[in-house]
Amino acid sequence: MKTVVITGGSRGIGAAAVELFAARGDRVFFLYEKNHEAARAVAQATGAEAICCDVADGAAVRAVFDRIGDVDVLICSAGICWYGLLSMMEEGDWDRLFAVNVKGIYHCVNAAMPAFLKKQRGCVITVSSMWGQVGASCEAAYSATKGAVIALTKALAKELGPSGIRVNCVAPGVILTDMCANVEPEILDQMAQEAPVGRNGTPMDVARAMAYLADAGFVTGHILSVNGGYVI
Repeated sequence: MKTVVITGGSRGIGAAAVELFAARGDRVFFLYEKNHEAARAVAQATGAEAICCDVADGAAVRAVFDRIGDVDVLICSAGICWYGLLSMMEEGDWDRLFAVNVKGIYHCVNAAMPAFLKKQRGCVITVSSMWGQVGASCEAAYSATKGAVIALTKALAKELGPSGIRVNCVAPGVILTDMCANVEPEILDQMAQEAPVGRNGTPMDVARAMAYLADAGFVTGHILSVNGGYVI
């Protein structure tokens, strides 16, 4: 049984990861920011422990990991998006996007590091996006944060590999979560038709990719595209 910490675990991809890793028999803790009702529902359904914590708050993150202690797998799934023209984006929105999507990983990796280094092993899985690979119009800031996640993943894999710590990334495509709630159904249908597999993804599609990376002992620094072939 491994101890798994998952950020952004109250919804979407993070919640699917909580479900899957708990079903595997792992000891799962998940962080969430503010949706207490959703977090309680996930915890009750899976037996995982929900912890309210904003990953952009370094002190709060350190306190959580001090409480948990030993960690084997860290999944950094917490993320937010912003849609619109870059010229219309407020500086505070830009800063918050980077604080959660990028700096949140910095906080969590550093907080998990003492446990990883003590054992000389560990696994980190980050979550980027296909837009971090190719960019998306009207999602410039989001694409920038997800591109940063890819670069950070590769750099950390090189930096931490000698200490027995693997760092990999999943780059989802169109996944049917609440981030798609404001996207017109016709657009989602069109994107599904453009994917070689002929459909959009589910959160569990991504969670299964995470489970593979958690077990793949000879894989590090890899960006695993989970997009149905939409971006190749």
